[in-house]
Amino acid sequence: MYAAERQVLLAERLASQGRVSVNELAAELEVSTETIRRDLAVLERAGAARRVHGGAVLSSSYSRLEASLTQRTGERPDLKARIATAALKFLPQTGGSVLLDGGSTVAHLAEVLPTDRRLTVLTHSVAIAHQLLGHEGIALHTLGGRVREVTGVAVGHTTVEALRATRADVAFIGTNGIAPDHGFSTPDSEEAAVKHALVESARTRVVLADSTKFGPHQVFSFAALTDATAVVTDDGVSDRGRAMLEELGVEVVVA
Repeated sequence: MYAAERQVLLAERLASQGRVSVNELAAELEVSTETIRRDLAVLERAGAARRVHGGAVLSSSYSRLEASLTQRTGERPDLKARIATAALKFLPQTGGSVLLDGGSTVAHLAEVLPTDRRLTVLTHSVAIAHQLLGHEGIALHTLGGRVREVTGVAVGHTTVEALRATRADVAFIGTNGIAPDHGFSTPDSEEAAVKHALVESARTRVVLADSTKFGPHQVFSFAALTDATAVVTDDGVSDRGRAMLEELGVEVVVA
């Protein structure tokens, strides 16, 4: 597990439990206690934690921690590329329309969009819009709004209203967490609102998520598990995680 992923996991534990133990986390994640202390120091500097003897407690000035877009794009690129390639099966044929969420795995999908068909692509991600400029066969539309610096996506009332006026064939959506009792979730309320609008604006809803997203949950749920048509993930997904979705009628594609 990369440091940024570990730190997000620690922040989630703090948000849900209020306190974490260095020794317990080190044993669970199979890292040294010093590694956990360094991670907690990062969270403390970010305002998400206050270190105490033996661990840390949730900071009273807690601010949700998210790995930056640059960090996330650079992590596990081969795995994310596999997920993106496997997700291509859900693309509509020539003349179809696609909604692309922000996030590193969806960005990998944008990189491998085929040139053998004409598609209308709408996105609220500045990075993905830049990727697709000049792409042969793609009619590109951007969804306006205030751009969050940490993720590089447009959020807010303008973005949500634009999506409410949209009906696309397929939406490809990223998520920070997948849990049976909390659905698909993300740490930011404004991004959750946009993701919810993405889900409602497409006939087919495909969630791209590596296997580390199963189990953890973030503060804001943007869709129930049953809202997804399919989840595309990697071969690290547990049998339990896969069965959880398939029992609800959600197709699981393992890259």
